[in-house]
Amino acid sequence: MTAINVARYRAVMKFIYTEYQRLKYWLRPEEVYEGVHAWGVLESYTLEQCLSDLESLKGWGNLASRHDGGRALSVEEYMRKKSQYLLTPYAIEIERMLESLEKVKGYGGSLETTYFDTITSCIHEVRLRAMEFAPGEAIRNWEKLYEAFKTMHENAADFIASIHSIQAEEMMATEGFLALKDNLVNYLQHFVKGLQSGAYKIEGQLQRIGDGLREVYLDKVLEDEIAKPRLEEGKSPEELRVELHQGWNNLKRWFIGDEQEFSELTLLERATKEAIAKVVRSAVRLQERRRGGMSRRNDLEALGRKFAQLDNLEEAHKLAAYVFGLFPSRHLQGQDERSTERADASTWDEMPNVRLIRTRSRKRSSKSASEPMRTYSVKREAYREQLLLQFEEERAFVEKMEELGKVQIAELPVLKSKERMRLLQWIGRCTATASRTFITADGYRISLTIPNQELDAVLRSEDGNLTMRNYMIEVAGGETIHG
Repeated sequence: MTAINVARYRAVMKFIYTEYQRLKYWLRPEEVYEGVHAWGVLESYTLEQCLSDLESLKGWGNLASRHDGGRALSVEEYMRKKSQYLLTPYAIEIERMLESLEKVKGYGGSLETTYFDTITSCIHEVRLRAMEFAPGEAIRNWEKLYEAFKTMHENAADFIASIHSIQAEEMMATEGFLALKDNLVNYLQHFVKGLQSGAYKIEGQLQRIGDGLREVYLDKVLEDEIAKPRLEEGKSPEELRVELHQGWNNLKRWFIGDEQEFSELTLLERATKEAIAKVVRSAVRLQERRRGGMSRRNDLEALGRKFAQLDNLEEAHKLAAYVFGLFPSRHLQGQDERSTERADASTWDEMPNVRLIRTRSRKRSSKSASEPMRTYSVKREAYREQLLLQFEEERAFVEKMEELGKVQIAELPVLKSKERMRLLQWIGRCTATASRTFITADGYRISLTIPNQELDAVLRSEDGNLTMRNYMIEVAGGETIHG
């Protein structure tokens, strides 16, 4: 790769590898020269240069040679040293790698669930027939099992990596990604479903294979591997045994994990779900950017005319529900003044609570003329009248309860809604104290007695009935509190 005549060496190696793929292994120098010369990639290339290149490649270990015992057809061939050349195993692997690199245009990969079915069937066969494998069956099962596992893992890792690549980021920022989004999300979701239904079956199968059954199975695989006829010196039985155990541990760790870290199965499922979320976020950003430059004036004017044509408030509510749906929630401070506590009461029947909201606009408002100081005496007087009326209602209820003396919930008459709310407030304040009593601002002592038996009673009021414990309440005149 770094030699001076690298172009000539690459042409020679490429031609010999092409012939190797055509099952033509040993080549004479003349055949190599004619093939390279026919490509036309090297100018003024001679046979002597081809012979020199072949010998250099042989010296580096890329080629092996043998004597050509064929008959010479010319004096030059007779005088020249006749040899035939063959690719070495290392050179074959290098050429395969270079051929693969030429085809690489990205991470590639895929998310296929069919590999899970293959792995499941192989492991299930191990559980059922590990003791009964005939010679040659165990090695076929192992090769099928580990090839499916390795291919599935590599393809899934490459595909997830491709989603996080720079090219994918750029593509997700284009408008054309919206047309691809649905298919991509469905593809990822289909894989997650297959992962959850198929991969966890494999996990359960692996957990049922004990150490003894595993050793029997791997020993049969080792026997089949050693029984293969080999023309070259291979790995020792101990090295093969270590590789088989390592492969099984990789398979088990991928699907089950260990005490120190999660399984690769869990990480792959999490990465796939994160990829789905990333695709959806990218699509949402594109849609928001597209909508950001669109004017909604015509749509809003048409909607306003629709509302203006309605004469019924109920129909207006329905139209608003269809158009806007649920409004986004707002957190507003204050206490809602509800007229009823009924759960089935509609929000449209409630009185509105007016809250002044400060504008968030950053534009400065134009300076207006000075305004006179506002007076709130009318509002204060109205609020004072409201408080006095509330105090009178509370005093009337306290006096009413004082006349009843000690009374249980079941013995109370039908109460008004406000009286029922005050009574429940009393019960809440009494249960929050250890003495089960408290004193009002007017000096009345409210006492609560909890019955020994959990008997239920019905508190009747104008807005409904409430089932609760049969408390006993006593209102008595207490000490007057001076403020």
